[in-house]
Amino acid sequence: MTAGDSFGRLDDDDYPAYTMGRAAEMLGTTQGFLRAIGEARLITPLRSEGGHRRYSRYQLRIAARARELVDQGTPIEAACRIVILEDQLEEAQRINAEYRRAAASENPTSAG
Repeated sequence: MTAGDSFGRLDDDDYPAYTMGRAAEMLGTTQGFLRAIGEARLITPLRSEGGHRRYSRYQLRIAARARELVDQGTPIEAACRIVILEDQLEEAQRINAEYRRAAASENPTSAG
């Protein structure tokens, strides 16, 4: 991989660019919190060749949402489940909107 290839991935939400320490710092939380949401299977970080956890921007957004819920007093397991359900709902709504657009383009209705 060249330096140019690496820079191109900086815009990729799924590229595991952040170490556990950096991710925890960015979220204002502890590495233990990141381990806990990993154990709850909210996120599964990739591992570097040396076995270190690496997080993507998408995973950091998910972790930040879980942290908001935990900070409001929600138990971590419940917070993880809520975030998973929110993510599934968002994806279902996106797919539904795509189906509606496709159906509308196949069956245009004439006004009047």
